[in-house]
Amino acid sequence: MKEKHVTWHEGNVTKQDREKMKLHKGAVLWFTGLSGSGKSTISVELENALHAAGVHTYRLDGDNVRHGLNADLGFSDADRIENMRRIGEVSRLFVDAGIMTLAAFISPFQQERDKIRGLFNDKEFIEIHVKASVEACEIRDPKGLYAKARKGEIRQFTGIDAPYEAPISPELTIDTEKESIEEAVQSIKTFLVKNGYLIV
Repeated sequence: MKEKHVTWHEGNVTKQDREKMKLHKGAVLWFTGLSGSGKSTISVELENALHAAGVHTYRLDGDNVRHGLNADLGFSDADRIENMRRIGEVSRLFVDAGIMTLAAFISPFQQERDKIRGLFNDKEFIEIHVKASVEACEIRDPKGLYAKARKGEIRQFTGIDAPYEAPISPELTIDTEKESIEEAVQSIKTFLVKNGYLIV
């Protein structure tokens, strides 16, 4: 239950002040897709490219946050929803700080992604569907998770015995069965420049 006596305390330095100092806008690039689709790989390479261009970034990754912030959560539907809620709130704080935030999460439910989008101002939430078939992801299986799910060692695994709802209208779709990592990074950078997030 939300505490009714808690009030947001505004500071004097605004998000616009921070963005002006950084010379780029704050936004969250939300990478969603199946395990093994390439979300983390693309986010890492994109962060490298943005950092080299002088962009202030921070990358949030599904496995990483479960080591600390969300270490108390499992993989039930309720825990997945809470996982996303917390990450949405953390992302909002980073964006308020004027940081280009890269969030790579399976985030399988459209309703929960829409809730997170609702935390942000217009154009601050950039949904990127990292698209790959279950078959392609299973062949890649970089962490061996699909094999474990097939053996019944992992329950509620997205794409096997838990659903994934592909984005209805993402800002970008990256098909990793057709595009290389380099092409994906360039597509995202082009989008950011074209839409005024980055100054070149």
